[in-house]
Amino acid sequence: MEDTQPKVVTPEPSPAPSPAPSPVPSPLLDRIALPAPNHVEHLNVNQIQVVVRRCSTPNVTEETTYFIPRNPVADAGTNTDPPIVCCPLLHKFCPCPPRGLLASLITKVLLAAVLFGVVWSITEDECLPGGNLFGVTILFLCALIGGKLMSFIRLPRLPPFPPLLGMLLMGFLLRNIPVVTDGVYIDFRWSASLRNIALAIILARAGLGLDPTALRKLKSVCIRVATGPCIIEACTAALISHFLMGLPWVWGFILGFVLGAVSPAVVVPSMLLLQKDGYGAEQGIPTLLMAAGSFDDILAITGFTTCLGMAFATGSTWFNLMRGVMEVVGGLVAGILLGFLIQYFPSVDQKHIVMKRSFLVLGLSVFAVFGSGVAGFPGSGGLCTLVLAFLAGLGWGKEKARVEEVVGWAWDVFQPLLFGLIGAEIRVSELDGHTVGLGIATLLIALLVRVLFTFVCVLCAGFSMKEKIFIALAWMPKATVQAAIGSTALDMARTKDDKPLQKHGMDVLTVAVLSILLTAPVGALIIGLTGPYLLQKPKSSASGERVKPTLSAFFLGTAAANEDDNETPVTYESTL
Repeated sequence: MEDTQPKVVTPEPSPAPSPAPSPVPSPLLDRIALPAPNHVEHLNVNQIQVVVRRCSTPNVTEETTYFIPRNPVADAGTNTDPPIVCCPLLHKFCPCPPRGLLASLITKVLLAAVLFGVVWSITEDECLPGGNLFGVTILFLCALIGGKLMSFIRLPRLPPFPPLLGMLLMGFLLRNIPVVTDGVYIDFRWSASLRNIALAIILARAGLGLDPTALRKLKSVCIRVATGPCIIEACTAALISHFLMGLPWVWGFILGFVLGAVSPAVVVPSMLLLQKDGYGAEQGIPTLLMAAGSFDDILAITGFTTCLGMAFATGSTWFNLMRGVMEVVGGLVAGILLGFLIQYFPSVDQKHIVMKRSFLVLGLSVFAVFGSGVAGFPGSGGLCTLVLAFLAGLGWGKEKARVEEVVGWAWDVFQPLLFGLIGAEIRVSELDGHTVGLGIATLLIALLVRVLFTFVCVLCAGFSMKEKIFIALAWMPKATVQAAIGSTALDMARTKDDKPLQKHGMDVLTVAVLSILLTAPVGALIIGLTGPYLLQKPKSSASGERVKPTLSAFFLGTAAANEDDNETPVTYESTL
């Protein structure tokens, strides 16, 4: 029988305190091939001295010295062996593998080579010298370089030269240098299609850039400046070209409306530069010219497309006249329907709504321009594009600016192509000196009449004599619209394979290119030189008008607002 009484446990005596354990060397030291301890040698700059102490007994301490190389055996980031450096000096300037700018350059070259290989494997000869893809690519790159070089030319207190001049000259040089011309070949169908796409983008930007607030607040003088000089110059050019150049009446009006449009690409940057310094801001002159430029271009394009449809129509004169009216009405109706359609589709609750709206605007614009030609009504496509873009922007409200930005990206791509292709259409060997001389005479006479009539339009607007002279001189530069529609008649004549019509189309294109070369740089210089002398500066620093340089304002000059108040609608305050 077990004893259930608890046993008395006597506590054991505590053991004597043991000496402190000696520190264990780091595992890294076991992995490193170290020299023998206490080895006598001099410390090198590439070595680190490590002293390890061991306490075997409380009173005895052993001390060991190690010399470790500065470069670790293993890479701490990747846990791999470090690269072997054969030449430290070369490794300093050219690391292996490359990093930074050199690596970025090699990557871009590799991407370009892979892209070329893919395109070549699909298109074969098209991307080699003499093919269309090769020609378009070289023209695009050269036009970009030409535009960048032209933008570097800056004169003191003058607006910069428009880059489109460099693009135009690059296309002209590529077409007229004998050795380069053989390698840079672009079929006229490719050229016409690319220019028509650029025209559709221009029309879409023009429609989106129209501001309904400005339409309601514009006074009669702005309407006179926007419509009067354009119509008068078109009629004058038609009359002079009919008797001097021998063009038929309808072709004379085609040339007239090509020349009648003013270039926002030249006028708007020059006006913004003057307005920044306060010249003419109190009188609203920069705002007047930038706002009227949009309506001037739309009127010229509408008149051009109407006359173009009449020129290629068959039948009696009255039938062609009625056909032109029908094209205008048809373009308006189609534009209204499509504009209201894309106002509500895509709906506001969908994702990526900006990209969808931008795609619809650009897609419908290109479809209207090309589809109207296929349907046999070439004059209705441009007007349809303008109306649908305007109505769509009207329904989108403030969100229209984001769509304008995306459409502006498309224009950044097609602008070098447009001006480069226009310059490439001019061959010095095929130019007739007699035609060039008569074309310059027609252009100068039409410009003189335009300047005088512009001066008449602003007589009763409350401006001083110097300001009236400035407005008349600033209302003559030509560039963008002339490049967009100058070759359209020639392209249609080529599709008809009609030699007399091709001759008329080449005459129109020649005069359009001459108008760009003569009026764009001269107009920019005149605005920059005469502005400080003919316009008044504001009396107080706070009274000047300020313009927010948005994408639409840069191209069409329609946005003029105070930068400090983004919610205030666009206003056009002046003495009008």
